[in-house]
Amino acid sequence: MTSHTVFTVGHSTHSTSGFLSLLQKHGITAVADVRSTPVSRFTPQFNRYTLERILSDIDIKYVFLGKELGARTEDLTCYVDGRVRYDLLARTSDFASGIKRLRNGSQSEQIAVMCTEQEPLDCHRCVLVARVLEEYGICVEHIHGDGHVEDHASAMRRLMSNFGLDQEDLFRTSDERLQEALDRQEQRIAYVNDELRADGK
Repeated sequence: MTSHTVFTVGHSTHSTSGFLSLLQKHGITAVADVRSTPVSRFTPQFNRYTLERILSDIDIKYVFLGKELGARTEDLTCYVDGRVRYDLLARTSDFASGIKRLRNGSQSEQIAVMCTEQEPLDCHRCVLVARVLEEYGICVEHIHGDGHVEDHASAMRRLMSNFGLDQEDLFRTSDERLQEALDRQEQRIAYVNDELRADGK
């Protein structure tokens, strides 16, 4: 098993300099953008080509993996009643390809998987991408907006706590309680395409 580390980060509403300092603080050499749509009306400094240029100026590589690892997939087989199902998304060939690229890249680069949300738990980069990377033996660390880092296991404990599922349970294992927390969080954050919903609402 490899023991490489991959970081995750949300660009949120950081200033350009604030975001770059977060990356530099943790020695990031490459950013993997997993936004399905890599543009932002409110933070245009994080539009794909602007960001790519800014990162290039400080010798950080940029790769767009939104097609492979984005949460708003175009693969209609991943939707159930209009909502993306992460377990279905994780089984697609595109997703597997994106994960493989991250795993390979992590052998030579210090990668930050980047999406929009500041809070890792509110983003598929944590609830889905990080989870799959960890299954491959890659350590995942989440960079928070204030610069501190949270390992993935701690993030998962925090998620369980958020749903009151962090206490020992006579009838369920820790893994089962974690799965419930993940399922409930997915219901909160997974992308919904109203046009694909059976009731049209």
